[in-house]
Amino acid sequence: MSTIIKRFGLMLMAALMPLAHADNHGVSVKPVTENIFMLVGKGGNIGVMTGPDGTFAIDDQYAPSTPEILKAIRSVDGDAPTFLINTHFHGDHTGGNENLGEQGALIMAHDKVRERLAEGYQIPTFKMTVAPGSKVSLPVVTFDHELGLHINGDHVRAYHVPNAHTDGDSFIKFMNANVIHTGDIFFNGFYPFIDVRHGGTLKGAIAGVDVILSHVDADTKIIPGHGPLANRADLERYRAMLTTAYERLAALKQSGKTLTQALAAKPLADLDDSWGKAMFNSDVWVGLIYEGLD
Repeated sequence: MSTIIKRFGLMLMAALMPLAHADNHGVSVKPVTENIFMLVGKGGNIGVMTGPDGTFAIDDQYAPSTPEILKAIRSVDGDAPTFLINTHFHGDHTGGNENLGEQGALIMAHDKVRERLAEGYQIPTFKMTVAPGSKVSLPVVTFDHELGLHINGDHVRAYHVPNAHTDGDSFIKFMNANVIHTGDIFFNGFYPFIDVRHGGTLKGAIAGVDVILSHVDADTKIIPGHGPLANRADLERYRAMLTTAYERLAALKQSGKTLTQALAAKPLADLDDSWGKAMFNSDVWVGLIYEGLD
């Protein structure tokens, strides 16, 4: 890994440390429909559906947040999840798997998610090494392309999107309620982390957003992996940003520009006021994704 990537990695790790290690694990509840909720805390947004068949959860943040997550679920008449699906393998979405698995949750995910969690993984950008997960933390039900559930009066479907944020991303649609949880295919309002080491690509992220948009109408409510509750217009705006970034960066790379030369050109500086104030600015973002461009 080049010195410049290491430097940007340290900057990004500093930006994310408060999310991963904050002492306050408070979780807030945002109603989406009568029985679907978005839980916001220290990690990726959680989707929760309550009902007579049991509580269904999408992702579970970090392990220390589990007590507050369960408290939040009980505040909307739910209980410890009977069903849990992971949108991808990163720890801010799967860190609570063991805790919830021990309480009886049936864990589901794409094949790649179980593979990563079972083997352990590294994210050098964050100087992060995650040990192999315990048996109870691993998905029991896995799928390749799609998975369907019929629970709490709704038809819920999970759709795999290849090589977007990672190589094992899924988004989840509540067909009757017209609600979608995008996982980290969608960061609402800021540049996304794309895990190039584990198969993520900017081009694939755009393709993934396009697939989600094909399931979205003007009334769809969208729970992003990070950021506030969204709608179709928000997702379209995000896609436009990703496309602009891809076109500019791909042109630089195809012309033979090195990462250092690309950064010197400040290709995304005009986007920073809108997209670069949450997690990292465009210099850091370009440093993370440039080598993965095709």
